[in-house]
Amino acid sequence: MTMMMTSTTTISSSSSSIHHHFSGRSCTTLSKNELRRSTNITKTNKIRNKIKAAAAEPPVLPYRVGHGFDLHRLESTAEFPELKLILGGIEVPHDRGCVAHSDGDVLLHCVVDAITGALGLPDIGQLFPDNDPKWKGQTSDVFIYEAIRLMKEAGYELGNIDCTLIAQRPKISPHKEKIKKNLAKLLDVHESVVNVKAKTHEKVDSLGENRSIACHTVVMLIKA
Repeated sequence: MTMMMTSTTTISSSSSSIHHHFSGRSCTTLSKNELRRSTNITKTNKIRNKIKAAAAEPPVLPYRVGHGFDLHRLESTAEFPELKLILGGIEVPHDRGCVAHSDGDVLLHCVVDAITGALGLPDIGQLFPDNDPKWKGQTSDVFIYEAIRLMKEAGYELGNIDCTLIAQRPKISPHKEKIKKNLAKLLDVHESVVNVKAKTHEKVDSLGENRSIACHTVVMLIKA
């Protein structure tokens, strides 16, 4: 009887020893796996954070393209003698003038919108609101200089610019070279990168009926 009890005790002790032995190995192995998974998660999170940080920063583009559009109503200078038609900083003789808060230079306003558009900035109406008294009657070269300042501040320079004036009257052709030369001067660029074109509107709608004048401009900016 005593022998049987001793044997049972021995077997029980052996079982307990074997259990503890394997149990210890299992815990050690589990701990290593958990540590390995934790390390991998940390690495993954670091990579993910780097990707998020890179996505949050704006890309540095070698080129930026902007489009501008503007339109002004024309009224008779006989009725409103203070009105003038100014295009690209040049006064063009006409029996109608632009109705606007500033000098109504549709070409320069359009150029400003194209440059600020290329930079992803607000349009001219937000930068120089027409309900602000300080812009009343302001010559539009001031707006051009501000657009150029913003462009240079962003690290860009003008690549080239293409403008299209739309008016039924007056004929723009006789004034194009003078307008182009002055625009190049205002932008501080060579005339070869400035283009000014003019189209009629085939007597259609307000443009074709000499009741308004419009302009489209496309500009390319190059990283300085």
